[in-house]
Amino acid sequence: MFERLGRRLNALATRVPGGDAPVPDAEPLPRYLAPLPDWLEEFGLRLLWPIVLVNLAGTAFGFWYYRFQFAGTPVVAWPVVPDSPLATLFIALSLAAWRLDADRPWLHALAFFGCIKLGAWTPFVQLVVNGQGATPTWLYQFLIWSHAAMVVQAFLIQRYGEFPVRAVAVALAWYGLNDLVDYFVPVAGDPHHTLLAAELVDGRIDHSVAAHDTAAAAAVLLTMCCVFLALATRAWRLRLRAE
Repeated sequence: MFERLGRRLNALATRVPGGDAPVPDAEPLPRYLAPLPDWLEEFGLRLLWPIVLVNLAGTAFGFWYYRFQFAGTPVVAWPVVPDSPLATLFIALSLAAWRLDADRPWLHALAFFGCIKLGAWTPFVQLVVNGQGATPTWLYQFLIWSHAAMVVQAFLIQRYGEFPVRAVAVALAWYGLNDLVDYFVPVAGDPHHTLLAAELVDGRIDHSVAAHDTAAAAAVLLTMCCVFLALATRAWRLRLRAE
């Protein structure tokens, strides 16, 4: 049933501008590396330009969302503050670069890492660490589901991204640096991670509470998972092509 629905959706998607462009064939990767059905991967890639626009809109919203944190952060540290907006910018650029035949493996790796890491970290923190608190219901739900969608779209990248070791090293360097300055050794002032409501104690942010350590552990663990997934995808693809 789902396969038939997928074929119909993909037929409709070919009517979208750019939707009739060729899509790479799916390779028989293990389900933990390619969890999306083949038809859904194809559907996402056929809707590439609308997805690019949605991610650019999300990037703009994200920078607006971080406006108060920017105001309290030294300018030198600004590049490491808006983690999620940069992740959506990376995947928008990754998808566009692939479609325009301007392949950039390091960009694909950055997008893959960013969407999985921030897409999973944010719902975890909202549900387990922060809770809804005073956050409006619509914004709380939006933060959870929009970030979960980032994880889904990350698995479109394995359809066209090769994840060579150098590209994975670039992504690890960037997101490893992020973990370092977000939680352990800030560039200037306080740690630069997204402000956590659970760290608010007596009207001020207290980074010594358990919530800080929990968020840090989740971030580091997710970075490690991204390295494994990218390199495992690379290894499996080389193995399949050697057979």
